[in-house]
Amino acid sequence: MSGMKKDGPSAETEESRMETRVIVVTSGKGGVGKTTVTANLSARLAMEGNKVVAMDADIGLRNLDVVMGLENRIVYNMVDVIEGACKLPQALVRDKRVENLYLLPAAQTRTKDAVTSDEMKSLCDSLRGEFDFVLVDSPAGIESGFRNASAGADEALVVATPEVSSVRDADRIIGLLESFGKKSINLIVNRVRPDMVRKGKMLGVSDVREILAVDLIGIIPEDETVVVSTNRGEPLALSNTSPASRAFEKIAGRILGKDIPLQDLDDLEEKGLLANFIKLFGRREGRG
Repeated sequence: MSGMKKDGPSAETEESRMETRVIVVTSGKGGVGKTTVTANLSARLAMEGNKVVAMDADIGLRNLDVVMGLENRIVYNMVDVIEGACKLPQALVRDKRVENLYLLPAAQTRTKDAVTSDEMKSLCDSLRGEFDFVLVDSPAGIESGFRNASAGADEALVVATPEVSSVRDADRIIGLLESFGKKSINLIVNRVRPDMVRKGKMLGVSDVREILAVDLIGIIPEDETVVVSTNRGEPLALSNTSPASRAFEKIAGRILGKDIPLQDLDDLEEKGLLANFIKLFGRREGRG
């Protein structure tokens, strides 16, 4: 597999090459907004002046290209790179709306076993030194696709919604990430509805934090503009006019090390359904 290192006397030295952060974006349960989070954080990080690759690792079920609005520009994909059908730069799709933002698409007609963990790690390593961030959109669940997507990552963002099934599955994912040796695991709570928390019909953010016991890096409120932007292939991060887009901006800032306090959302910190469901979570007896 060909990397992206320059040849000849103008090649960068190892000391001068940028340090790349490879972050897997994952979830236990499907449909919690993981791909939308990947697209928007990738765009926002690029808008902050970073060189970013959004990598779709959901082989056979790719959607990141659609959410980013780049599906019509794909020629090659990551499996083509791994199998030697093209070089890595040929498979990268540049987003013309955001400088320094690229997509590395998954193969749509292959299965998840088309890529091994070692090959994924090698692919991520080929991007190191050329990009500031590689955000890997992982398949949901705990099978080989998730394990492969996580193989080359240094850090993880776990996306969960305030639903018992989502949090329970996220708990399992966090345990696996810890067993893989991932040192930095952060939580994003998506689709939060303060009115439902207040009425005791939804888990509160503090409930989710207590159950999962990892650092919270962001809260994304329920926002109908997310659906509109996804259907249009225009990440919300390209504007700052909605609550969700502002949430993505703050999360990206925290990833970059900025001191941005978590939103002062009293409703989201109230106890929701935790007392009724705490017995469902094996973490208290197993993980942690």
